[in-house]
Amino acid sequence: MATFLLERTAPLPPPEAWRRLTDWSRHGDVVPLTRVTVLTPAPTHVGTVFVARSGLGPLAFDDRMEVTVWQPPADDAPGRCRLEKRGRVVRGWAEIEVRPGPGGRAHVIWREELRVRLLPPVLDGALERAARHVFGRAANRLLRGR
Repeated sequence: MATFLLERTAPLPPPEAWRRLTDWSRHGDVVPLTRVTVLTPAPTHVGTVFVARSGLGPLAFDDRMEVTVWQPPADDAPGRCRLEKRGRVVRGWAEIEVRPGPGGRAHVIWREELRVRLLPPVLDGALERAARHVFGRAANRLLRGR
């Protein structure tokens, strides 16, 4: 199991940072070798399900996720989203929190716990470093709008 925490401060108001980070289809644009398909109708709500398919050909796998907490930011209240990872290969959860930061900017906290089936515990450190790198870059790109 790998757990990690990312923090970012973005020059965006919290509602815009939230919108960018929770545009699930866009995650496929910023995570290498990944395509995201949202399986439930918009807008996002508790119960929204989407699948991130990562890899190439026979080495690809599905990371099925369900939104279990959906609290968009409102006024000065932070926004919080929790995803439960329910795939056959990838399990765990992710939480994205967006709160007001200094100077009207958004402060983002992204927490995640990953369990990869059949991955021996000796590789948890490598998984954590790789996940922190991939999701850190993804968060940066989402927040920049690219």
